[in-house]
Amino acid sequence: MSEHRRIRIHALRHNPRDPASEPRLQTYELEEQPGMTLFLALSEIRERQDPSLAFDFVCRAGICGSCAMIVNGRPRLACRTLTRDFPEDVTLLPLPGFELIADLSVDTGKWMRALSERLAAWLHARQAEVDLSRIEEPMDPDLADRIYELDRCVECGCCVAACGTARMRADFVGAVGLNKIARFSLDPRDRRGDGDYYELVGDDLGVFGCMTLLGCQDVCPKELPLQTQIAYLRRRMARAGA
Repeated sequence: MSEHRRIRIHALRHNPRDPASEPRLQTYELEEQPGMTLFLALSEIRERQDPSLAFDFVCRAGICGSCAMIVNGRPRLACRTLTRDFPEDVTLLPLPGFELIADLSVDTGKWMRALSERLAAWLHARQAEVDLSRIEEPMDPDLADRIYELDRCVECGCCVAACGTARMRADFVGAVGLNKIARFSLDPRDRRGDGDYYELVGDDLGVFGCMTLLGCQDVCPKELPLQTQIAYLRRRMARAGA
């Protein structure tokens, strides 16, 4: 006899493009396997029980951020979440704050691209033309490490889903946006100064709109120091706006 426990996955089902579709929870029961993640559980459900169940995945290694969803009330990456860490009943919902595609699938890409364009989140080089044939100027290793740490963001949307301010202000840039600004404000290759960054995030839709609930940092799957960056930006923006 199998000693593996039976778990029940309660997944939201809804297709917003179907006028007849109404949001509902659908329950799937399956046998838990050693080392099973929610991604593997959902894949088994789709392969053996219901091929119509919609959810997202790409890398299955916590790098792409595609499989983010609400797991028993908390944003998580399905591919990095073990079923053994939960009771027999697990409820899965799509991330709030993003356009729903179907079931557990949301369009975070459209939101993230709009945010990057709004914040001009790319390197604004000091030189008009960059000579790629030349060796890049040396950077202090400690500073390079700080920039790399912020570059580890996978834009999964977990911090946005956990943000109280984002629930009240649809235009709030969120921790992911502030992390982008903090990253470029540290980079000596970026020609923009504090005044430029202040124009982007120096208001209630930016760094001063954060209520410091710590939800973003609590749920970040990459464990980025998001609140540290927000505090850092607040000091810089306060000086820039003085």
